[in-house]
Amino acid sequence: MTLSTSQLVEHMQSQVAFALKEDVGTGDITAQLIPDDQYIIATVISREEAVLCGQAWVNEVFFQLGDKVILDWHNKEGDLIKPNQPFLTLKGHARTILTGERTALNFLQTLSYTASITRQYCDIVKGTQLTILDTRKTLPGMREAQKYAVTVGGGKNHRMGLYDAFLIKENHIMAAGSIANAVSMAQKIAPGKTIEVETENLEEVAMAVSAGADIIMLDNFSYEDMTVAVKNYRGQVKFEASGNMDQQRLLQVAATGVDFVSIGALTKHVQAIDLSMRVSQESL
Repeated sequence: MTLSTSQLVEHMQSQVAFALKEDVGTGDITAQLIPDDQYIIATVISREEAVLCGQAWVNEVFFQLGDKVILDWHNKEGDLIKPNQPFLTLKGHARTILTGERTALNFLQTLSYTASITRQYCDIVKGTQLTILDTRKTLPGMREAQKYAVTVGGGKNHRMGLYDAFLIKENHIMAAGSIANAVSMAQKIAPGKTIEVETENLEEVAMAVSAGADIIMLDNFSYEDMTVAVKNYRGQVKFEASGNMDQQRLLQVAATGVDFVSIGALTKHVQAIDLSMRVSQESL
């Protein structure tokens, strides 16, 4: 359920335009302290280990500011960068570099954190059958960007929004009357769309399998009940574990045989990688 390249590019362009409008407004008055004919070299480092993510957003920031800056990336998207390692050099118009600095780093520090924490989760389950998924618990306006960062970190995307797959939860089931009714209606409303049903016990799992669900979410199940569900219906349906999932629980969850684990913390517990831009030469 990952965004297409064209969708991601369109989103990135509009997102950068909004961020620049938010920050620059009617003009960067502080940058006007610098002579308009001054050119500089600057480098960007991380003060901590991180998975690099967000290069396209940084490139777009300076493109939209007038393309007066040359960006030389020393590392690829998804590379692990070390503390104090220079990974980007910018050369060009001083006013443009300093005007775009904060907007560029805001994208880079946020997306690199999401990619970094996802990489940590994925490394733990490496060698198992368990796939790490994100959720819709994202920052408003950052859905596509954060989900992209999850893929850079090695995870996979759950549904992008309410439009591309069914996730039938407790309130939907209550309104529809039963799991069977909810699944039947979903099949008629959007044939071919993935149907996932959230369950709270093994009885509901049996109902969801019988109704024809594609994926069953095991919400806050014990390890024992996860194991039973997989054993009873392996090959008939995919299973997703959910509910207070952290790094300490992952290997135990993987041992139950479930296919996926969805982790809201990848995108909702937002932190920032500590980045710094340093002007290394006053003029060119």
